Amino acid sequence: MSLSFLLSCAQAFAIVMSAAFVLYVCGIIVPYLRHRPTWPGDPTLFQWHFFVPCRDEELVIGDTIRYLRTRFTAAHVWVIDDHSDDRTLEVALRMQGPPHRRDPRLHVVERRRPHARTGKSDALNAAYRALRAWAGRNADAENTIVVVVDADGRPAGNCMYVCTAAHLFGNPSVGAVQIDVRMGNRGTAPRSDNKVRRKFGRALVRMQDLEFRTAIAAIQMSRGHTGTIAMGGNGQFTRLSALDSIAGPQRRPWRGSLLEDFELGVHLLTAGWKTGFTIDTHVDQEGLYSMRRFLAQRTRWSQGTMQCARYARRIWRSPNLSTFGAAEMLYYLAQPWMQLLGSLVYPIPFVLLALQTMDDPAAVWAWFTGGAWKYLLMYGIAGLLPFLIWGPVYRKHCEPHSGPLLGIVYGLGYACYIYTFYITVWRAVFRLVRGRNGWAKTRRNTERPTSKVVALDR
Repeated sequence: MSLSFLLSCAQAFAIVMSAAFVLYVCGIIVPYLRHRPTWPGDPTLFQWHFFVPCRDEELVIGDTIRYLRTRFTAAHVWVIDDHSDDRTLEVALRMQGPPHRRDPRLHVVERRRPHARTGKSDALNAAYRALRAWAGRNADAENTIVVVVDADGRPAGNCMYVCTAAHLFGNPSVGAVQIDVRMGNRGTAPRSDNKVRRKFGRALVRMQDLEFRTAIAAIQMSRGHTGTIAMGGNGQFTRLSALDSIAGPQRRPWRGSLLEDFELGVHLLTAGWKTGFTIDTHVDQEGLYSMRRFLAQRTRWSQGTMQCARYARRIWRSPNLSTFGAAEMLYYLAQPWMQLLGSLVYPIPFVLLALQTMDDPAAVWAWFTGGAWKYLLMYGIAGLLPFLIWGPVYRKHCEPHSGPLLGIVYGLGYACYIYTFYITVWRAVFRLVRGRNGWAKTRRNTERPTSKVVALDR
């Protein structure tokens, strides 16, 4: 079998896969572009509780508590200290106030080794049990909303109004709502004397913002048609009665996966709850300037998705999911494995072409000028178009004051950015093979590599 034939087969297979992905992107982008804001609801009909899991968050937790208690005065804030090595617990307790003037809406949940530092899920479960004990058996669980916010998270002031709209928590069958996520430090650069590092860090954060506000938002909106909207780790709103329904005898709504947010959504959906998503409000979080920290974060996400593959049978057999919905969720779970396959398949045409060129350069040139260049061009367009398209979309909807040319630059940057996932998926596989299933956390931008302080951000 000739190298030319193998090259043609590999190229054809890659083009088919790329074309299918182009069609998929075109399908999910339509609901996003057609979205119109919806009428808000009445948040006074509900009780609100913010869960803020913390581990070594001394740098940010004070400002976050102050923000939540000032912006959402009627809400309760639950700070979960996961046995921090720094002054996180001290800051939270001090902000509660002295015993005779303690803030009745600020609660601190203290976790201690050996039961602490076992992952974000366990921290959230501890807060859930504390809330349940505080509220008692007569709590109005149907109208109590639990909001998970990162230690540096900043939910928009209208989030309660938007999330209580008629199609969200205004609908009793909706158990959870995920809001849009934005990078609060978009457009800013890291503090560094290195000009290249500053520009790279700024661009990396911009790509994270683009990813969440366009591609991920569009995917979530398209899932509204399949009934499979997923939860995120920041800006996650869940009805207390929904958490009760999946908590089980051990009272653990969150089950311990590295992708605990998606895992929560799986249990809610298969239990019969509906989930919602909205871009009419948002939560700001800190984007990562460092590629090393970014890769560590995304490796954890990829590994968490691989871990959730154990729910494939549960998803497929659930009577509460349509066949189309189950297929969509299984497609999501298959993405890391498809990326692994793609990282092996997509380079094959170039490797074979290089081998053929080394063996008979004249024949390769004749093949190229004889019309093969058209197929190579099609291959390149099909591979880049699904990512390039998000640049202009992001510019128009999120940065309308910038010029059209910047949209093209954003698209090219995102096309490069997305290929980092081929790195993280292999890192995730290596972690699984080596049995490293622990929760690897990401340091904040302001923390030095030598510091023991690390962030709880996903």
